[in-house]
This record gives sequence, structure tokens and C-alpha cells, in this order.
Amino acid sequence: MNQMLKPVPAPDADSRPFWDGCRDHKLMVQRCTECETFRFPPHRFCPHCRSEQREWVEASGKGEVFSWIVVVHPVPREVYAGDVPYVVSLINLDEGVRIVSNIIDCDPHAVEAGMRVEVAFQPARDDIVLPVFRPAKG
Repeated sequence: MNQMLKPVPAPDADSRPFWDGCRDHKLMVQRCTECETFRFPPHRFCPHCRSEQREWVEASGKGEVFSWIVVVHPVPREVYAGDVPYVVSLINLDEGVRIVSNIIDCDPHAVEAGMRVEVAFQPARDDIVLPVFRPAKG
């Protein structure tokens, strides 16, 4: 295991409910309370109806791979050298929003468009848990 400290996201007021949910192993997304459109990342205004009314709801955690890359040359090299190869992907959640994440528990070269995935959670630090995705069961 690499002993260098890896960079992690810094929760702010807008994203705090997302990161609190991840810590509790729940994938949280915003939903407009006026038109019920899901949105991620969080926004002050609904992109559909422009309402400022919103709530955080637990997503199913299921989706499919939209796009991905297999990282084979880590940058910065000294921090991620022990992790390559790894997959950075754009996941279409069943709720209709996209999230960038890693795909785990899968040969990086076996990832394909439309592959069904489900969320899992990996501790990154004592105070940050990251959502990652693995191939869906069944």
C-alpha cells in the first residue's frame, strides 16, 4: 500500500449531504421538489424548471457505464503508482443523472458501454468515503 496521502474531495456546504450519505453508505442526489427532476452535482436552481426548492434523496445506486478510461500512467506518479491500471468512468444512474467514479472488482479491460453497475463504498480517509461502482450482480 502506498504510504503517500492521496488527495480527496473537500466537502462544502452544497455537497455536504452527498458526503454524509457516502459515509453512511447511501448514494444521495438532489431532487427538485417542484418538478421532481433529479440532479447531480448539486445546484442551487433546477435546470428543468429553475426552482430553488430541493431535497436530498437516496438514489438506487444502480446504473450503467456511459464512458470510461483505463488509467495506466498515474499522475502524479508517486501517489497512484500502486493503483494502475484503474478505471475512471462516467455512470448513468437509473435516476437520470451522471456521476464520475471508479469501477472496481472488474478487469479494467472488460468494462464496456452499457455495462450494468452498482454502487459500493470505499473509505479514503477517516472522514471521507468514496462511492465506487462494481459490476451489478445478476
